[in-house]
Amino acid sequence: MFRLKDLDILGSKAELAALPEGKLLINTINAHSYNTARKDGLFAEALTNGDVLIPDGVSIVKACRWIKAKSQPKERIAGWDLFEFEMNKLEECGMRNVSRSPQLTVMFMGSSQKVLNLIVKRAAKVYPHLNIVTYSPPYKPEFSEEDNKAIIDAINAANPDLLWIGMTAPKQEKWTYSHWDELNIHCHVGTIGAVFDFFAGTVERAPVWWQRHGLEWLYRLLKEPKRMWRRYIIGNALFLFNVIFRERW
Repeated sequence: MFRLKDLDILGSKAELAALPEGKLLINTINAHSYNTARKDGLFAEALTNGDVLIPDGVSIVKACRWIKAKSQPKERIAGWDLFEFEMNKLEECGMRNVSRSPQLTVMFMGSSQKVLNLIVKRAAKVYPHLNIVTYSPPYKPEFSEEDNKAIIDAINAANPDLLWIGMTAPKQEKWTYSHWDELNIHCHVGTIGAVFDFFAGTVERAPVWWQRHGLEWLYRLLKEPKRMWRRYIIGNALFLFNVIFRERW
């Protein structure tokens, strides 16, 4: 059974700097993904068995304290925080080794070609010392064997120094976990779907005040009520129910 109280969750943003180099699968957990994992076995397995799990939600941080969970994260670590940390770290490395050829490579796998083109354009300005490679998979509920092979071959051919997977949860986590052994890469891999749109500028992230007060979810609900009401109104109520009645005992 998937239980929040038993998970290994990263404690703070400062701990990102201590993550080991090499092939590492980094996932996030929030109230929505917790609810989904309780009824999706493969997703639960992906979150439980990945190398690093970061608390992308104030609700997760507070719930861990309340139920006296195994992990006691001190703060929320958003997918955006992971993205900025990893990208800045690699950019600094690229700056120190300007003569390096080829450049350090970051791959974005997922989303539409339109979003990926915007990512490439912005990254050229923000991270000029990094080589950006992209791959837009077919837009369908499930990939065929041919689709999976094409994605895996593209990733392995790019041999990135950092890989971002963005296909929304739980698809991105399940896909990456299921094909982990087929990815012949040496880098950190983060499943951060929403960040693709934030960085591309196709979706506006909540202002800093909302983020600091744990209200980013409310900002997204107000901006997109028709798309987000079920996730945040029903989802948050379900999360609270699960924490009270299924995690305390």
